[in-house]
Amino acid sequence: MGINNANKTISLDQIDCDGTLKVTLALSASPDISSNPTDIVLILDRSGSMSGTPLTNLKTGAKKFVDIIEEATDGVLDGEIGSGSKIGIVSFAETATKNTQLITSVSDLKTAIDSLSAGGSTNHADAFTKAIELFDPTSTNQKVMVMFTDGKTTAGPPPASIAAAARASGIIIYCIGLIGTDGIDVSVLNDWATDPDDSHVAVTPKDDELEDLFENLANNISKAGATDIVIDEIIHSDFIILNVQNPNKGAVNMINATTLQWKIEKLGVTANEGASLEFTIKHVKTSPGVKEVNKSIHYKDKEGNVVTFPSPKVNVTCGIVTYPEECPTPVKVSIEGCQDSLIYDVGDVYLESLGRILQLNINLKNICPGKRIAMAVILNEVDKHGIECQRGIKIMTIPAHNAPTCRDVLVKCIKFVLPEDLDIGCSCSSSPSLCNKRNFKVRVIAHPIDSDFQCCNIVV
Repeated sequence: MGINNANKTISLDQIDCDGTLKVTLALSASPDISSNPTDIVLILDRSGSMSGTPLTNLKTGAKKFVDIIEEATDGVLDGEIGSGSKIGIVSFAETATKNTQLITSVSDLKTAIDSLSAGGSTNHADAFTKAIELFDPTSTNQKVMVMFTDGKTTAGPPPASIAAAARASGIIIYCIGLIGTDGIDVSVLNDWATDPDDSHVAVTPKDDELEDLFENLANNISKAGATDIVIDEIIHSDFIILNVQNPNKGAVNMINATTLQWKIEKLGVTANEGASLEFTIKHVKTSPGVKEVNKSIHYKDKEGNVVTFPSPKVNVTCGIVTYPEECPTPVKVSIEGCQDSLIYDVGDVYLESLGRILQLNINLKNICPGKRIAMAVILNEVDKHGIECQRGIKIMTIPAHNAPTCRDVLVKCIKFVLPEDLDIGCSCSSSPSLCNKRNFKVRVIAHPIDSDFQCCNIVV
C-alpha cells in the first residue's frame, strides 16, 4: 500500500499582518501486504546435514518470518494472519511433505515448524512440486515460495524445470541458502529464484544468521510502506519559521528561516503507522491578501512512493500603509573592470538629509473610508533641563482609503533631518562629540478633512 495519506494543515485561516500560525505536516503508511493478500509457502530443508544447531536456527528464523507476516497483514499479533493472506509449510529430505495447507493460524504453523526433524538426502524437485500443489490456481492472491536449503540436490530429478514452470505461472520464488556440510551451488539458487538475484537470493555460511535472513525476507515480501523518507519544506518568503517541535517519528533539521528537512527512517514497515510534524510560522511582510503558506514541498523515499501534500492558504489582513515621502532617486555610476579611478559629476543635490535622520511611523486609528486626513508632526529636541527646542514640523494630507470599513492607516517613513550643529547636548559638553545621545518629543495633530456636515444657511 505504501503511503496511505499525506496532509498539510494550518491552525488559522486568517491572521494579522504580523500574526503567527501553526503548520502541521502528517502522513501515514502501511505494508503493501495489508491491502494486497499474499499466499506464501515456506519450503524448508530437513535433510541430514541440517542436524543440530542448523535446524534449531532454521526453526527460529521460520517462526520469526511467520510473526512478521502476521503483524504486517493487520497490524496486530493476535495469532491469525489477516487481510486474506495465508502461509503453508512444505518440508523435504529424500521426499517432500505438506506439513500444512495454506492457513492463517500462527500456532498451527509454528507447531508444524517445531515438529521438523533432520535426516535423509535432498530432493528439491519434490519440494517444489509439493509447494506448487498448495496454491489455488483460481485465487487472485499473489503467490510466493520461499525455498530454504543447505546443500545440493542428492535425490530426485533436476528441479530447475519445475522452478521455471512455477515462475512462468506467476509464482515469485525466493531462495535462502546455508552453506552446510554438503556444500551449496549459489548459481543454482540464482537459477531457481525470480530475478533479480540480489533481491531474491540470500546465502550465509553461518546458521546463526538464519533468523536475520528470514526476518529481512519477511519484510521484503510484506513490502514496507516507506523507508528512507526525506521531506523538504520551503515556506513562502512572506513568512519565517519561528520554531519547530520534535516530530513523533524521525528527526527534523531547520536549514534556514524558510526551509526545513524532515527525515524518517521507516514508516509502516510492520503495521499502519502515522507521523506528524508541527512548526510555527510568522508573517513578516506588510502586504495583505490570501497567501499560500508554502513555496514548495518535495517528498522522496526508497520505495519511490509518489506523495502530494495540499497547499493551504491564509488570509492576511494588514492596516492601510501610506508613504508620504519618496526615497531619493539613485544616480547610477559604473567603473570599468581595469579602471583604477573615476571622477564623476553626480549633479545637483538638494540638502535634505544632512546630519542624523529621524524616521517616524505613525498609526492612525479607526480612519473611516473616503476621509482624507490632515496631519501635522511636530518635533522638538529636549535638553538635560527639560527645555524644548524646535526641530521641525511636517504638515501633510493623508489620502482617503476605500476599504469597506474603518481601518487603521499606517503612515510610514516621515523623515526629519537633524544636523549635528543643532545638538543641544554637544554645546553643553566638555568634550563635544558627534555621537551624543539626543532626546526628542514628537507631537501629532490629525483630523479628518472631509465631512458631510453643513452649518445652517451655509453652502459648501
